[in-house]
Amino acid sequence: MTFETIRIERDERVGIITLDQPKRMNAISLTMADEFKRALGELEADETIRVIVVKGEGGRAFSSGYDIAEEAEGERYTAATWSERLNHDLDFTLSVWECRKPTLAAIEGYCLAGGMEFAGMCDIRYCSEEAKFGVVDTRFSSGVATLILPWIVGSQCRELIYTSDIFDAERAERVGFVTRVFPKETLAAEVVRIAKRMSMVAGECLRLNKKAINQSFEIMGLMGALKAGVDAAALLNSMETPEYLDFDRIKREQGMKAALKWRAEQFKPYE
Repeated sequence: MTFETIRIERDERVGIITLDQPKRMNAISLTMADEFKRALGELEADETIRVIVVKGEGGRAFSSGYDIAEEAEGERYTAATWSERLNHDLDFTLSVWECRKPTLAAIEGYCLAGGMEFAGMCDIRYCSEEAKFGVVDTRFSSGVATLILPWIVGSQCRELIYTSDIFDAERAERVGFVTRVFPKETLAAEVVRIAKRMSMVAGECLRLNKKAINQSFEIMGLMGALKAGVDAAALLNSMETPEYLDFDRIKREQGMKAALKWRAEQFKPYE
């Protein structure tokens, strides 16, 4: 099976999927989402693989989020078209949750917006010392497609979502989003080492423990909450807030980079 946007490797009983669009900071396009699900299915079906590691190529970013250039193409979405797109995004992030094998995220560089949501759906997250995180979607009047953060960090998600602040690895570990922080130079090797250690456990034991843990969250209402999050995000994304209209105008007149810079500068006085 060949791919354009990702790579698959195997190291003993560990499967490794690399998001391989470094020039785009591993932004998640529709193609990448679909290829990732196919790759994950391949590793899940491989009886020699017990644990799966997900990482980003290039060192600059695990993933900067969903491909906003792709979303900007064509006419502005309605609530109905946003619902369809966001349910596609949710289906993508749920793929790691529903995978029967443990999934570990090795986060180097930026992990933002949809990239952070995607990492949040992995079973365990590790990061490098200089990693940066942020629910930056809300800066642009955009909803959160996969609202997993409350289930990971509890009430601390409110400040992270309401402010859309970018935060560092130390805070990510403190609030519980990542389990451990490693030097950049050793992150990939350390996560693979941990995955190999896990792979010494019987595959049936790993799968049934993951299933039981997932079911405990689902019994508490996780799936209903994620669907409600998609509904709220679809409604918000279709609204023409003053912030969105200004951002959209600058984007059309000066380009996406200028619009992103303009919005970031508005937050600087309050950092």
